[in-house]
Amino acid sequence: MTSKADKPSVLFVCVKNGGKSQLAAGLMHKIAGDSVVTASAGSKPGSAVNGLSAEVLAEVGVDISRNVPRQITVEDQRTADVVVILGAEAQVEEVDGTRYERWETDEPSERGIDGIERMRLVRDDILDRVTALHATLTTP
Repeated sequence: MTSKADKPSVLFVCVKNGGKSQLAAGLMHKIAGDSVVTASAGSKPGSAVNGLSAEVLAEVGVDISRNVPRQITVEDQRTADVVVILGAEAQVEEVDGTRYERWETDEPSERGIDGIERMRLVRDDILDRVTALHATLTTP
């Protein structure tokens, strides 16, 4: 894939930037290291990272506990090669020249699975998607 800068970049977006987009960014950073520039933002950011999201990432060696949700900007989108929107709720005004993907992630609560077990399933679903995206971003 051709990138806009020296390294490919991806921006993960959800509504509050407290859960799924933070999970995705943390997992991409773990997988990609410095080979991919990774960021996350929210369309209507909340005030803190979801505690269960932080807990399930800590289980795999990723610390997002000090991250702070932030608002997506047009500049974020312009500099990203790919903007991944997680879930159906987040709405983003797309900018030309940037690729957009929407991931409808697993929602275990629809099957009666809640709490930490729900978040582990969401993490694992996002991990699979992030791994596949990383492969496309780093393959010439």
